[in-house]
Amino acid sequence: MPLSEEEVAFHSSQIKRFVESLHGVLFGQETLIDLVVTGLLAKGHILLEGLPGLGKTELVKGLAKALALETKRIQFTPDLLPGDITGNPVLQDTENGRSFEFQKGPLFANLVLADEINRASPKTQSALLEAMQERQVTVLGQAHELPDPFFVLATQNPIELEGTYPLPEAQLDRFLFKLEVHRNDVETLEKIVKNREIGIAPSVEPVLDHEGFSKIVDAVRRIYLPDVVANYIARLVDGTHRGQSSTAGLIKFGASPRAALGLAAAAKAKALMAGRINTSFEDVDEVAIPVLQHRIIPEYETRLEGKTNAELVRMLLEEIPRQVLDLPSTLKDS
Repeated sequence: MPLSEEEVAFHSSQIKRFVESLHGVLFGQETLIDLVVTGLLAKGHILLEGLPGLGKTELVKGLAKALALETKRIQFTPDLLPGDITGNPVLQDTENGRSFEFQKGPLFANLVLADEINRASPKTQSALLEAMQERQVTVLGQAHELPDPFFVLATQNPIELEGTYPLPEAQLDRFLFKLEVHRNDVETLEKIVKNREIGIAPSVEPVLDHEGFSKIVDAVRRIYLPDVVANYIARLVDGTHRGQSSTAGLIKFGASPRAALGLAAAAKAKALMAGRINTSFEDVDEVAIPVLQHRIIPEYETRLEGKTNAELVRMLLEEIPRQVLDLPSTLKDS
């Protein structure tokens, strides 16, 4: 059932309060906060990349407080094992004798902070694959449902730093957004110095409860996606594959269908945040880079030229027309 303008206005005002509460957690990162909230409303997992000390972890903690969600933090290290995340069967004494009972790991929470995810081995990183896609974990052949909602917000250091492992492509594809956290300018640093102290976390009051957040997420799904916008999304994703655009000649492997679904969901969330009942081309353009940049693999020569994945997506946005005019059949042969 489509949303009314009154419903959209109500939810939009709630989202605005939510976003404003996070501005007091991370100074000078308004665009980043806006995109993180967009990703959550689209029910997506988010990967935050940046150097240590830029506030990635504090932002995730602030999100959990503002939404009053159960949150758990996993500090990824090279010696972390898959069972340390998902949980393990434990031998316990019962009335019928000894038996194995599943003991839940830290993955069983609404909001999971996977801190420095690329410091863990690929084997441990792969333990998140099923959880992020199917919202469940399977241990010894038995499936265990994860809480609803369930989000993974992971932080990673640039891969050039020592002691890091690149995330496999299958896992990257399960993140709706990859967002880069940049360093602060002088004005923002001065504000941080005046308003922050080491070891003291910023105070954040709950803005939305579980029910209120769930209603907003449901409203995002009911935002109207026009056919022309859906077609634009399909052509953008298709344009990342060889032979479909000139930009694709610089890309070795293009984006998956999951990227198209992510673009649609994120564009709907953007529209609701802006107080509109339908998505637009502009909504898609605003989320195209965070949705696509980690889902394409450039050619070796492209990397040598210094082109980043974000630049390739920008080139694609400039090349792919927003709307393709379909002429009547009587005019096509004339």
